[in-house]
Amino acid sequence: MSVRAILLVSCRDQKGIVAAVSEWIYRHGGNIIGADQHSDLDQGVFLQRVEWDLEGFGLERSAIAEEFRPIADRFRMRWELRFTDHRTRVAVLVSRLDHCLVDLLWRQKAAEFPAAVPLVVSNHPELGPVAESFGARYECVPVSPETRETAESRLLSLLEEERIELVVLARYMQLVGPRVLARYEHRIINIHHSFLPAFVGARSYHQAYERGVKAIGATAHYVTADLDRGPIIEQEVARVSHRDTVADLVRKGRDLEKVVLARAVDLHLRHGVLVYGNKTVVFD
Repeated sequence: MSVRAILLVSCRDQKGIVAAVSEWIYRHGGNIIGADQHSDLDQGVFLQRVEWDLEGFGLERSAIAEEFRPIADRFRMRWELRFTDHRTRVAVLVSRLDHCLVDLLWRQKAAEFPAAVPLVVSNHPELGPVAESFGARYECVPVSPETRETAESRLLSLLEEERIELVVLARYMQLVGPRVLARYEHRIINIHHSFLPAFVGARSYHQAYERGVKAIGATAHYVTADLDRGPIIEQEVARVSHRDTVADLVRKGRDLEKVVLARAVDLHLRHGVLVYGNKTVVFD
């Protein structure tokens, strides 16, 4: 498959945006493969994702951004230009639960993701052999109230050393510090169960069982300083019944967590997510 360019756009909703972008691509000999857009009428925001084939395109890829800039300036766009042959460098952060980590590493090894996973970081040593069996570097960075700032500095150093572009929290049971959040804005994805805010804490499945819930779920979102309230990327639910034990709820919940996190990571890697405010538009 030939390399494609992907343009992500957000700006004030106004006339002529679609025509201007399409005409610019056509004028340079581009063939649009896919285009999608959304207008948030309440907020007056326009969002668009356009993908076109670079075969026969009249601009060198190094010149595309500068040539498009006048249109971006005209409509006061926030915009990104991406290419489908880029393999994003991903770091996975994990604590002791391994289900999401193993699933992500397996999918990357099976070439389901356009990504490399050179680094796994944990606050515990147990999962080192798992990461290393997939060829990933494993670093244990313990975190405590007394060492939190030092641990954040060490994590930042590792991320920069490995040239990480996306951070995935695969059941990493620690807060991400403000310096990491600032460095990776909208590039840190977290997964958690969807009991929040009803059943908070480590024994959420036990609380849900005691209340007799009829559905459980999982949510993947970008991480912000507002704990577990960042822009949502993907969600899924599963029905449960009075016949399900706590162990059943845990098993079904972990299955949901794996799938939802994998979908969210894939959507981000394929440049299908645009963030505006505390919301996302997902072009899948």
